[in-house]
Amino acid sequence: MQHPREPQEIPPGCPAHGNIQMYGPSFGADPESHYEQLRRFGPSAPADIAPGVQAELVTSYDAALYVLQNPASFVRDSRRWNALNEGRVPADSPALPMMGYRPNALFSDGAAHARLRQAVTDSLATVNEHQLIRQTQQSANYLISQFSTDIRGQAELMAEYAQPLPLLVFSELFGCPPGIGDRVIAGISGIFEGTPGADEVLGGALTELIALKRRRPTADLTTRLMEHPAQLSDEEVLHQLVTLLSGGTAPLAAAIGTSSALYLGEDWQMGLPVEDAISQTLWNYAPISNYAAHYPTHDIELGGRVIRANDPVLISFAAANTDPKLTAHREQLSAKAHLAFGAGPHACPAKDPAFMIAVTAVETLLNQLPDVEMRVPFKALTWAPSPWSRSLVTLPIRFTPRASPQTAEPTGSNAGHTSQQQAAAASPSPGGPAHAYAGEAPQPKGGLFSRFLAWTRGA
Repeated sequence: MQHPREPQEIPPGCPAHGNIQMYGPSFGADPESHYEQLRRFGPSAPADIAPGVQAELVTSYDAALYVLQNPASFVRDSRRWNALNEGRVPADSPALPMMGYRPNALFSDGAAHARLRQAVTDSLATVNEHQLIRQTQQSANYLISQFSTDIRGQAELMAEYAQPLPLLVFSELFGCPPGIGDRVIAGISGIFEGTPGADEVLGGALTELIALKRRRPTADLTTRLMEHPAQLSDEEVLHQLVTLLSGGTAPLAAAIGTSSALYLGEDWQMGLPVEDAISQTLWNYAPISNYAAHYPTHDIELGGRVIRANDPVLISFAAANTDPKLTAHREQLSAKAHLAFGAGPHACPAKDPAFMIAVTAVETLLNQLPDVEMRVPFKALTWAPSPWSRSLVTLPIRFTPRASPQTAEPTGSNAGHTSQQQAAAASPSPGGPAHAYAGEAPQPKGGLFSRFLAWTRGA
């Protein structure tokens, strides 16, 4: 055990003077300084992840791997959470939607986890790589068409591109018809924005989707989950779809936005492929920053600190990836050795499709708008003040506006922007009308997904 230090040895703002707050504008503006303070106390330290909510935060790469790869001692079922069971977590705490138990693979252990995860993994494995790239390109082309004819030649890339793009791709993967897809997008977006009733909107839409697939199964992810040999109930299918949506769309939006900003930033070395920008994002700006609550099955020592059984232990993927003990020899590690997708039995089952979607999204932007650039320096961009994710609030860009509607097929000649994978998979997508100037042709009725489907059909 480490001996406690004298008060004069303890720096101001450290856990000994009250836990470091891992939320709010100060944290969002400079999370690394917070991680640096926590590192002074070893591989983990107590931190406040929300007002009145404490967790042990693991900042060491090696310690993170130890926890993630040791399911016998660290389990994921948050119904064990001491403070929650003792009534010490505020009922309106923003930590509850992130850490509260849900009957899905993320919060299960042992045989229950293996059954649910196998269904998800096997279903994702049936997604055709080339089809996924085409779907991503088509979604990207649609969104670009909506802002590229703006006579100002300006757009806000997070709200108009990075955030809606994964929602369109997932709605297609799920096999949503237009109306249900609109409600799925409205529901999951509302949950992230804290909109009252968003849970009910998303649950109702997915319930209707599952009932539809029972009547008319098709070649989509929802149907594959329902037909898997694990024989998931409709409720179990619903919760796995919610997990895929919440665990896939927001982190993907963050990765697309940050990678685009890195590539367009003043410090980026021209000629490097887009894949490098994605990898740098995953290493240095982990989209899921602090998450994956584990609960020790018994009192356990971690780096000289004793953690009580059933007290939450969160993994700081962001801090682990930038662990000073790791950076000294990071060049010798595989480019995929980062922990942005987790590790161990609960590692993200969709990491390869996610990487592919992010690369395709950034490449399509660069090909469709060859002279796109940021309107502010990278260092002046603002980050969301959330402990859970590392995401840009806005990403203002400028470009030469299009003078006339374009077809959906990428036409850029940026050899450095198009990967061999994308080039091999590229095929003409259905064309459609580009965004009209204000006061011209009206947009199709319906939500985002309905408008996107109408555009792909040339409506």
